[in-house]
Amino acid sequence: MVRCSNNLVAILNIVTLLLSIPIIAGGVWLSRQANTECERFLDKPVVAFGVFILLVSLAGIIGSCCRVTWLLWVYLFVMFVLILLLIAFTIFAFVVTNKGAGEAVSERGYKEYRLGDYSNWLQKRVESNKNWNRIRSCLQDSEICQKLLDDGSTTPAQDFYKKHLSSLESGCCKPSDDCAFEYVSPTNWTRNATLPPTNPDCDAWSNDKNVLCYNCQSCKAGLLDNIKKQWRKVAVINIIFLVFLIIVYSVGCCAFRNNRNDNSYKRYP
Repeated sequence: MVRCSNNLVAILNIVTLLLSIPIIAGGVWLSRQANTECERFLDKPVVAFGVFILLVSLAGIIGSCCRVTWLLWVYLFVMFVLILLLIAFTIFAFVVTNKGAGEAVSERGYKEYRLGDYSNWLQKRVESNKNWNRIRSCLQDSEICQKLLDDGSTTPAQDFYKKHLSSLESGCCKPSDDCAFEYVSPTNWTRNATLPPTNPDCDAWSNDKNVLCYNCQSCKAGLLDNIKKQWRKVAVINIIFLVFLIIVYSVGCCAFRNNRNDNSYKRYP
C-alpha cells in the first residue's frame, strides 16, 4: 500500500511538472518572437529554469511512486540546496535594496533620483560602461519615454510639473530640476544661459529623442530605484515559495524514510 507521504510528493511534483511545460514554451517563444537583444536575453534562462523544474519534478515522481530511494535522495538534496539558495538570495535582496529612495521636490508631482543614495553594490553594476551600454540600449528599445514624446508640445509646463512620473521617466526622460532648464515640451528643454549648471547631468542632457538623459546619473539612479522595487516584490514572493518548498521537502523526507523502511523490510522478511 502506497503511503500518504509518497502520494503527496507525487501529486505536488506532477503539479510542478505541468507548470514547467508553459515555462519552457514561454522561453522558446521568446527566442523566436523577440525583436531586440534585450528581449532575447531572457529566453535561455527561462528555458533552463523550466528544464530544471521538469527534471526535479520527474525525480520526485519516480522516486516516490516507484520507491527508487537513491533518486528520491537526489531530489531531496537538490531541494535542500534550492532552499538554501533562496534563503541567501532573499536576505541579499533585502540588504542590497535597503538604501535609496527618490527625493520629493517642492511643487512637483514626481521625485528626483540620485545615484549616491543607493547601495555600493548596485552602483557598481551600473557604473560599469560595458553594463550600462547594454542597459541603455534596452531602455531605448523599451521606449519608456514614448508617452512623454507622444504628448509633444501639448502639455503646459504647470501640468507637466504636476505629473506623476515613474523613476525611469523622471531619471531618463527629462533633465534634473537643479539644471534649471526652461520647459518647452516634455522632452524639449532650453538651457538657461544665466545659470551655470551645478549637476554633471545638465551637460549630458540632449533634446534628441534617442539621447535625452539616458547618459545621466539620474537615469542610472532611476533604474536602481525600479530594480529596488522589483527585488522587494521578488523577495516577498520568495518567502512564500520558501514556505511551500519547506513543506514539500518535509513531506519528501517522510517519503524517503518510508522507502528505506520498505526496502529494509523486503530485504529482511
